[in-house]
Amino acid sequence: MQDDPAPQTPWPDFFAVVPAPADEARRPTEFAHTFAPHPLVHQERPYDPWYTIYNRRLTAMSMAGASADDTYWRVRRGVILRHTGELPLEVRGPDAERLLNRVFTRDVSRVRVGRCSYQLACQDDGGLLMDGVLVRLAPDRFWYGQANGDLTLWLRAHARGLDVAVFDPDTWVSQVQGPDALRVLEAAVGGAYPDPFRYFDVARVRIADQDVVVTRTGFTNELGWEIYLEPHLDAQAIGDRILEAGRPFDLRPVAIGGARRIEAGLLNAGSDFDETVTPFAAGLGGMVDLDKPDFIGKTALRDADRRARTWGLRVPDGIARLGRGLRRRGTAAAMGRVCSTAWSPYQRCGVAIVRLDAPGPGPGDGLDVACTDSHARPAELCALPMYDPERLIPRGKRVEIPDRPDGDSRS
Repeated sequence: MQDDPAPQTPWPDFFAVVPAPADEARRPTEFAHTFAPHPLVHQERPYDPWYTIYNRRLTAMSMAGASADDTYWRVRRGVILRHTGELPLEVRGPDAERLLNRVFTRDVSRVRVGRCSYQLACQDDGGLLMDGVLVRLAPDRFWYGQANGDLTLWLRAHARGLDVAVFDPDTWVSQVQGPDALRVLEAAVGGAYPDPFRYFDVARVRIADQDVVVTRTGFTNELGWEIYLEPHLDAQAIGDRILEAGRPFDLRPVAIGGARRIEAGLLNAGSDFDETVTPFAAGLGGMVDLDKPDFIGKTALRDADRRARTWGLRVPDGIARLGRGLRRRGTAAAMGRVCSTAWSPYQRCGVAIVRLDAPGPGPGDGLDVACTDSHARPAELCALPMYDPERLIPRGKRVEIPDRPDGDSRS
């Protein structure tokens, strides 16, 4: 395969939102609702953040003073705080479970109060519409922390004839992730610490003299928890208490992480899958229950190809470039797309999530990939997650702290 130079364009590959100067920030604007800041955004401001828009909300994509490698090792060896752009939707009413079972691919009736469940929504043709974490707060009340997009209208459209309300509860999510995460929670809680507090559990605790919902979830595949900041809460007091509790562990806000999510096989909606991809093609076939009663997309999925087309990729000597840069080894024959990519300081290689044009190749198969240095380099498909397939780390059952190797950084 010949070298594949990067396409030349007169504009950057991405754009960022930066905080406005103080005098400009005080001016009202009709566009404010299109990129709302997290209520704890003030904790990020000292680190010169750049933001991207996710769910019409701002989420930090970079911060000064912390490289991608530094952030990676913080979450693998210590603890991080991230204010997310996740959008929890509330589904409430006597028919809430019935509506969600109509839309999601797994049986919602099996999700007990006080538990979470990873759930997918599909279109009629079986294409993936949305993924996210469902939180069951009561028999008739749920939050669905959706990925980037908007499931609200889809849920409302399929709620006809049902006694159920679907709305935005104006709730924000922050994550504390890493080996020290539960120590931070224990220090932050005033009163009883939840026991048990297992992977994907939901609990109510008191932080800064306020009752808040926390869940044993996250987007890193490390030990961690998330906190849901409802509109009636004093978010600043809660945020201050969490930072105070985390001070002995050097807790600080960080931006979106790349390599750890990729290694964990946590797919990002819109980049790692879209509406043209079925759960099977995305490697999420285990999240589809074809034995449950009818749900949207079931007929199409029952007849769909069950083979995966989404895999991990290791690049021993480079970082894969986003886009259609996958080629059969030694040829110019296109094989698929690089969806997410980063350098892993732990594995000491480039890592990526890729989607093949056709099923067949799988873990252990070699190919060539266009890299960020404009060279084509050999790479190898691998399973996702790339390690810890039983997710023992976030369950708290694998507690070894990885060593940080010496060497050059490619962040």
